[in-house]
Amino acid sequence: MPDESFPHSSQLAFFGSTTSIFMPSGPLALRTTQFFLFALLAAAQLATAQQGPTISVNVKVVTLPVTVRDKHNQIVRDLTVADFNLLEDGHPQTVRYFSQETNLPLTLGLLVDTSLSQRNVLDEERNASKLFLDQMLVNEKDSAFLIHFDREVELLQDLTPSKEKLQKGLESLQTPANDRSERGGDSSGSPDSRSSDSRGGRMGHGGGTLLYDAVFLASNELMKKQHGRKALIILSDGVDRGSKESLESAVESAQKADTVVYSILFADRHEENRGFDPNRGGRGGGMGRRGGGWPGGGGSWPGGGGPGGGGGGGRGRSEESRPDGKKVLTRLSVDTGGRMFEVSKKLALDQIYDSIAEELRTQYSLGYTPDKSNFQAGYHKIQLTVKRKDLTVQTRDGYYAEQ
Repeated sequence: MPDESFPHSSQLAFFGSTTSIFMPSGPLALRTTQFFLFALLAAAQLATAQQGPTISVNVKVVTLPVTVRDKHNQIVRDLTVADFNLLEDGHPQTVRYFSQETNLPLTLGLLVDTSLSQRNVLDEERNASKLFLDQMLVNEKDSAFLIHFDREVELLQDLTPSKEKLQKGLESLQTPANDRSERGGDSSGSPDSRSSDSRGGRMGHGGGTLLYDAVFLASNELMKKQHGRKALIILSDGVDRGSKESLESAVESAQKADTVVYSILFADRHEENRGFDPNRGGRGGGMGRRGGGWPGGGGSWPGGGGPGGGGGGGRGRSEESRPDGKKVLTRLSVDTGGRMFEVSKKLALDQIYDSIAEELRTQYSLGYTPDKSNFQAGYHKIQLTVKRKDLTVQTRDGYYAEQ
């Protein structure tokens, strides 16, 4: 029998290190063990108290995607942080983060107008968009989604890095039928008649171009949840008919989502010459997803129905005359830090896509934390300039701060 009064060695782990302690065995073992455990517990509590409480601070960082061009409209790529001056609401700010990173994840949203006014240009839009997405989705974290809008807004392809899925979505783009006679049915053209198109969405006879609703939903439901570089590409003539959202709320939604909007004005002149009838507005709608709809929604707007629940035409807007699509697209782009392009004989769609791709690959990224003394909820105006002469800065003109 071993001598139980002889002490033996035990190993105890304390804060990641192992310590050898000689402990007796026999009748005193239990009390001795209890003593050592009590001492270790007291030491751990003392160490925790000395560390002090953990303080969590939520710091707002404002990030600006920036493109700088010279007087010849060429992108300038050799600037440093010292070349920029930054003001927020007229107050100087310190740029704390500066880079020209091209490896940040890129999220693209392609919004394609499939209303009747685009029927003759849709094939060209489809083919050019395939090439654009193919050259932009180069990293495994890059992703894109595809939305079409006419009398409804529909998500044809959710966010995916798969070029094959996006190509399939582009192949499904089509304009709605003008009346039942084009589908072999009743050609009465009653404005109250309803039918379903091949995509399974709600449709109404007559016109309808829910541009503002498309931008709002793409920004609020998809882009707002993403991080890194984000851009919406709009292919449209810029004429909205029937949206529940207004131009102002569409711009605001993109700004809140930190998303740059690039607009491509592609107008079919033959369709424009047919004139504009303000009574052909759509009834508004939500965004539908094939095979399910938005979470919590009834296959269209999240939660069913739509904000405001009104009839169409956009809040606070008049449809007494044809809207100026070029001004609309310019506003969407300039106010979010993007650009508006117009397809013409001198500037083809594939050339425009090349310009957008170049900008997205060569943007500077500036970040700063707003001055706490000036911080309050609401919109804050940003003014970014460069010290070198004859250079033009392109970035968003402000951001929305939340409590």
